[in-house]
Amino acid sequence: MAMVEMMNIIGLFMVLMLLLISLIILFACKPWRYFSRFRSSRFSSSFKVGDLQRPLISDDGNLTQGQTSEVTREYDLEGACYQNDGLLHSSLTEGRFYKQRLPSSSPHFTQGESFVLEVISEPSDNALVGQTLKLPAEKGSLTEVQTYDWQNNRNENLQYDLEKDRLTNLSPGLVEDQRSWLSLEVIAGPAIGLQHVVNSTSSSKLPVKLGRVSPSDLALKDSEVSGKHAQITWNSTKLKWELVDMGSLNGTLVNSQSVSHPDLGSRKWGNPVELASDDIITLGTTTKVYVRISSQNEFQIPFKIGVASDPMAVRRGGKKLPMEDICHYKWPLPGANKFGLFCVCDGHGGSGAAESAIKIIPEVLGNILSDSLRKEKVLSKRDASDVLRDMFAKTEARLDEHQYEGCTATVLLVWKDNEENFFAQCANLGDSACVIHLDGRNIQMTEDHRVVSLSERKRFQEAGVPLRDGETRIFGINLARMLGDKFPKQQDSRFSAEPYISEPLRIDQSSKDVFAVLASDGLWDVVSPKKAVQLVLQMREKERGTENIAEKIANGLLNEARAMRTKDNTSIVYLGFDTSL
Repeated sequence: MAMVEMMNIIGLFMVLMLLLISLIILFACKPWRYFSRFRSSRFSSSFKVGDLQRPLISDDGNLTQGQTSEVTREYDLEGACYQNDGLLHSSLTEGRFYKQRLPSSSPHFTQGESFVLEVISEPSDNALVGQTLKLPAEKGSLTEVQTYDWQNNRNENLQYDLEKDRLTNLSPGLVEDQRSWLSLEVIAGPAIGLQHVVNSTSSSKLPVKLGRVSPSDLALKDSEVSGKHAQITWNSTKLKWELVDMGSLNGTLVNSQSVSHPDLGSRKWGNPVELASDDIITLGTTTKVYVRISSQNEFQIPFKIGVASDPMAVRRGGKKLPMEDICHYKWPLPGANKFGLFCVCDGHGGSGAAESAIKIIPEVLGNILSDSLRKEKVLSKRDASDVLRDMFAKTEARLDEHQYEGCTATVLLVWKDNEENFFAQCANLGDSACVIHLDGRNIQMTEDHRVVSLSERKRFQEAGVPLRDGETRIFGINLARMLGDKFPKQQDSRFSAEPYISEPLRIDQSSKDVFAVLASDGLWDVVSPKKAVQLVLQMREKERGTENIAEKIANGLLNEARAMRTKDNTSIVYLGFDTSL
């Protein structure tokens, strides 16, 4: 009897275990999903376009900058398709846009399902919004819309439909490259000389923000400029650049006309206004920004430029060591397309003379080269000696207020001729120097103007006022040529502002590994030009293909100066020529 009861209990336990296992398998497999899916795949509905809610195709041609569409692409004349970051460009011509919406209550369709849709409207040949809607050729007929596997078929559908639209629907005007380049240059105010260039397809760099604080693209250190003053956007519908005042306190003008909100100071944004080439934007009352717009990249800098500087106070035992070096570069110069300027000034007795010179030199040089006759003379003779000499004379004449302050000045002028070959010519005063590496040669573009240098000793001897034995300074200054220092120049005729001017250097398009290094004496006191070139060549090879290579090279030279324990302000400009542009 006991044995029978034991067998019953074991049998009951086995049945319960089987039921439990069956329930677990049932919930794990969820077979009812297939019944729901079957019912949804049988869904069919008939409705009018006016009742539709969820968009399949948008007829909104007024997409503003910042909006994107996964189907937006831009074609070049050869039909190559690439991602367009900023220029929204539709392949459907006007009158062929349709809005068609699905009811918001419609069930969700899973990948690979199909449904029957009856649409009462004018058909569109092709439509793309993540899935391809193939509407019937006849109004009111039925068609099946197949939602393909997105990951596997997206590229094939996109390429097919865009290619079809390009061949059948695009007018010739729409396949042209409609990118636009915007160049901004501050021509008046505390930030004079500041530049910014952007193109309409660089969505990550748009809109362009103008203001006093970071992250402004044009950071204007002007107390009258608001932190977030104005911005410039690309209107992809009008294919125009537009400026809008962002509720600034002191207002924004375009060609002397206010574009701010009528209630100035209310922090309300103004209305967008179209910009044109040669417009002048005024922010507040002092900062003026010059606008240039082109369909070609006239503003692309054909160089890789790196700048690095350090007052090197640590090398003086941590004592206060003011920064008196200033670097500057500008390409192109205002009124002188295909001319550029690269400059290093090293002040002494203070930074005032260097700060003034670095503002005056680009202005004077731009004014000289804006004279078409003088510019053509440079291009025809392939020599800018007269221009550089005139620039230094006019700059020196405007530094009369700097009686006891002076500065060195090393100016490298670079230009392109009509055959797109580069030319480089340098002029300098003082001991800041420039060296160019070209076709395996190291070319010294400057002359040392320290009192004890051979060239200056020879000049003193020829003038009949040689240095006395042991004399290494004049009036406490170790330089014989400089800008400023008006009082010492009145007291001793050995001081001069006559620059050394190098021979013009031609850089052909076939030239490779061409670069220039401009630096103040903080570098050259501890690193020879030959060693500097060797270091640059090593870093170019090591960093080839990496981002910000020019900045890395400039900082690498600066680190070498630190390692060699320089004790003077050090500023470096590295200029890598791109002869392919």
